[in-house]
Amino acid sequence: MSICLIDTSVFVNILDIPGKNQQKQQILDELEKKIGQDWQLLLPMATIIETGNHIAQCGDGRIRRTCAKKFIEQVRGAFDGVAPWSPTAFPTIEEIGTYLSEFPDYAMRGKNGSSGIGFGDFTIIKEWKKICKQNPLREILIWSLDGDLLGYHQPTSC
Repeated sequence: MSICLIDTSVFVNILDIPGKNQQKQQILDELEKKIGQDWQLLLPMATIIETGNHIAQCGDGRIRRTCAKKFIEQVRGAFDGVAPWSPTAFPTIEEIGTYLSEFPDYAMRGKNGSSGIGFGDFTIIKEWKKICKQNPLREILIWSLDGDLLGYHQPTSC
């Protein structure tokens, strides 16, 4: 079974967040495909936090509340085991300490003209690396529309 970490850029399309949902149908089609192929879908803590921030920035209060309710339903579903994805563990204090010492180098590494890799994306990359190390023979990818996260893909070795 392949493993997929869902980035914020994908999750906001799944949830249909206004202004962040330009590729909604493409993402939903790909989600259906991944579910049909029995991918293990993971929702990183950074994705949950960043998505909540995007929802809070929606201008219209009614839309913001509707999106927040949909968000809560999907995140609770992940924690309760009824959503098609499950949450990753929040990093330990020790892991965060290591992340903090490594982060300045990533903040300087932006791809495709961006100014650098933010701490949220950095933690998703670290989670991907940890899962790759734990599962060396499995296909593992970060599913993202963000240029800084494209290419994080460990093909299957089987």
